[in-house]
Amino acid sequence: MSDIILEIKDLSTTVGEEKTPILRNVDLSVARGETHIIMGPNGAGKSTLGFTVMGSPVYEVGSGKIIFEGEDITGLSADKRALKGIYLSFQNPIEVPGISMRSFLRSSLQQITGERIKYSDFNKRLEEAMELIDMDPSYADRDVNVGFSGGEKKKAEILQLLMLRPKLAILDETDSGLDVDAVRTVSKGIRAYKDKYNGTLIIITHNAAILESLSVDKTHILVKGRIVGSGSGDLTDEINRKGFEKYING
Repeated sequence: MSDIILEIKDLSTTVGEEKTPILRNVDLSVARGETHIIMGPNGAGKSTLGFTVMGSPVYEVGSGKIIFEGEDITGLSADKRALKGIYLSFQNPIEVPGISMRSFLRSSLQQITGERIKYSDFNKRLEEAMELIDMDPSYADRDVNVGFSGGEKKKAEILQLLMLRPKLAILDETDSGLDVDAVRTVSKGIRAYKDKYNGTLIIITHNAAILESLSVDKTHILVKGRIVGSGSGDLTDEINRKGFEKYING
């Protein structure tokens, strides 16, 4: 029997005072170590799904449950979900003036593990992770994302992934706005998270290039807040060839 790490049951969400429906009766089951791809046209609710699993207060759960490692976390705040091992990367990472990447990562790591980490051990781990994704070491002592290019911000998200080593990582269009070389670098970091730490991935993407070095277990098509199709990694190839018309009009 599969070791299910995340189970979403009949999840529906709304947004705003008018409670505009976004997700509609979504069911999703992800086993530990698997890679799931979420695809769909613009406005389908893909990012909403990621934010809802992470616990964003912007979206209100109208019905359904989110179960992580057997525990109902539907009512937990985002910070408590992070401590349990859930990570969400952002399409547009925010700037955090006044705190360096090094300080931010060390503090976050200590909160997650509940243990104090020797400065030398932490720095070694940080240097290795930055080298893996070809990130200039000087960025470790710059304020988080402040003055970073779009590509460097995306690298910083993958750096967090490698340093924090969450049990479940949700990557929300991490490849958007990246050139071919940057996509390869980011893919290398994602693959390291997957292979070295048996990471579980939910990847929201429009770009097949980021998936070339990954073994995809399942692909899900989201249209108008509903999962309208699921299949193997081959479904990703089909969508890249034929688009979403079949699912939108089906």
